[in-house]
Amino acid sequence: MQRLILLITTLALAACSDPRQEVTAQLADQVLLPAHQQWLRSNEVLLETTRAGCAGELALAEIKQAFHQTQSAWSHLQPLMVGPLSEGNRSWQVQFWPDKRNMVARQTESLLDEAPELDQQQLDDASVVVQGLTAFEYVLFDEQVAIRERRDRYCPLLVGIARHQQALSAEVVTLWQQPEGMLEQLTTFPNGRYANADEALGGILRVQITAVDTLKKKLGTPMGRLNRGVPQPYQAEAWRSRRSTENLIASLEGAQAVWERVRSLVGDAQLVADIDEAYQRVHDQLDALPAPLMEIVQDPDSQAQLQSLYQDLDTLETLQQSDLARDLGIQLGFNANDGD
Repeated sequence: MQRLILLITTLALAACSDPRQEVTAQLADQVLLPAHQQWLRSNEVLLETTRAGCAGELALAEIKQAFHQTQSAWSHLQPLMVGPLSEGNRSWQVQFWPDKRNMVARQTESLLDEAPELDQQQLDDASVVVQGLTAFEYVLFDEQVAIRERRDRYCPLLVGIARHQQALSAEVVTLWQQPEGMLEQLTTFPNGRYANADEALGGILRVQITAVDTLKKKLGTPMGRLNRGVPQPYQAEAWRSRRSTENLIASLEGAQAVWERVRSLVGDAQLVADIDEAYQRVHDQLDALPAPLMEIVQDPDSQAQLQSLYQDLDTLETLQQSDLARDLGIQLGFNANDGD
């Protein structure tokens, strides 16, 4: 399989003199596929660690660390999930957010009440709400769960979720690498998905820009921007594990990985400088947040800092969705969040 990947990429790069096709092939081989593979590896570690932890061979802290790494890999991947992961309801199986009605807690407990000896098939047939990292986080971090005293109740679910995530990520990586899969479709044109490199590049950028817009939502929702300014700390992503900010940084870095390849195609030097600066400003502001996001949104003294961060994210999105698209002459249309 590795030889097939190398052959596809080598042939594509050798055959094309079009810089856009070269960039698209590089994105596929050096950015998108490796991020999917890292996501798979993190899920393999999560499954192995969860099994050992539930068997009493590792401390719960080890499971938490493996979860953080998986969550980070998933966050990094979100601006890059072109193709299979964005289809067939797969991404909802990984993360259920926003959870406006505390459905994760309610459905998790309901499932375990109905199936106290939960098996893998029951979980795989259940709602996406209980199959992903959000439910895993609930069990591992929620103060009401007390997993240390109830391992018999919750460990089958943790192992089941980890196994579901490992199988899902393995399936997606296989779909990427198989003949006529995403790797080939992003390197040789025309194909059943894209007529040319411009279409493929537009598809990648559309996913990336949607992810930047999602970063705004993940910041703005707990800030209360959709709730007349009333903070909603429990709508922060990963509020139970206090990892909202780290996840935002990982997603930003995923989006920036696309930009770092695309910037060579941009003819406007000032636009390149503006987008570079926008990424740096957002990254610096996220790094400077003094506490977990769910705490900061409740602090009146932090509101100016949060508003500035939100505005910088908005600027970054506009620079790419409007100015970058215009410079490249690519029609991006609406992102997938428009209308939410």
